[in-house]
Amino acid sequence: MLVGKDRILGILPFFHSFGFTGALCMPIVAGVGVVYHPSPLESRAIGGLVSKYGVTVLIATPTFLNAYARRVAPEDFGSLRYVLAGAEKLPERIALAFEDRFGIRPMEGYGCTECSPVVSVNTVGFRAASFRQAGAKRGSIGHPLPGMAVRIVDPETRQPLPPNQPGLLLVSGPNVMQGYLNRPEKTTEVLVDGWYETGDIAAVDEDGFIRITDRLSRFSKIGGEMVPHIKIEEKLHELAESTEQQFAVTSVPDETKGEQIVVLHTLPQDKLDGVVKKLGESGLPPLWRPRADRFVHVEALPYLGTGKLDLRRLKDLALTTFVAGS
Repeated sequence: MLVGKDRILGILPFFHSFGFTGALCMPIVAGVGVVYHPSPLESRAIGGLVSKYGVTVLIATPTFLNAYARRVAPEDFGSLRYVLAGAEKLPERIALAFEDRFGIRPMEGYGCTECSPVVSVNTVGFRAASFRQAGAKRGSIGHPLPGMAVRIVDPETRQPLPPNQPGLLLVSGPNVMQGYLNRPEKTTEVLVDGWYETGDIAAVDEDGFIRITDRLSRFSKIGGEMVPHIKIEEKLHELAESTEQQFAVTSVPDETKGEQIVVLHTLPQDKLDGVVKKLGESGLPPLWRPRADRFVHVEALPYLGTGKLDLRRLKDLALTTFVAGS
């Protein structure tokens, strides 16, 4: 995949496994150059570095890729051969916006610290006379790495599920950790019969490509039904015709239904009113639709240093705004 003339842009923090592996370890192992910059938030500076040094590999999170698609000049990313996205689900709206602006589509991968950290990745396909093997599929996180196995099971019964049916993603392989240091109880919670329980909801299609649909922790149980936050976020962005992250879904306790959906947003009121009006015809099940009075305006959505949404801060903001059961 990489050749001696390749250069990687190192912008992700080393305290995160994605940055540690992709920007620190990979250049050493592959014998390629690397250009470092201390902050992934400085879009224009990053565009200048890619252009100046002829960087060919960009490794980033969807949050940062979204910022670059809005602030970096298309010609500054002209040297890129590969753009790898990870650490969180890559929304199709961000992938398309990036591809439209720079002419290169991000290849999404998936991993976690407990798996050292890569589990799967989209790759470049192979073509030859009378033969084609797809290495990537839109909306997927690719195939498992060689030597790794994945299993999709019902989150409650742990029974295996058929292709294309979402369930809890389990992984097994030589790169899975032996356990958490001095935390045997926590270890037994996530390592069961040699399988690591990722906490992600995914499906595997008939070609072996994996699709992440949500985090198990990003579901709310409302009236006995599991309601996925990411699906609601995707629909809200579609209704707002926005490629930028302007909605974040969380929940607060509810005395009658168990939980209720709360949406934090950065839209002006007039644009939000248009989105709320469209919800009734959006195709979302009634139980999934946020109430008009459960949208909370914030100046900016909270993010962690890794570029992921700060889910704990989201919930805290929602809890301070609404009283449980109101």
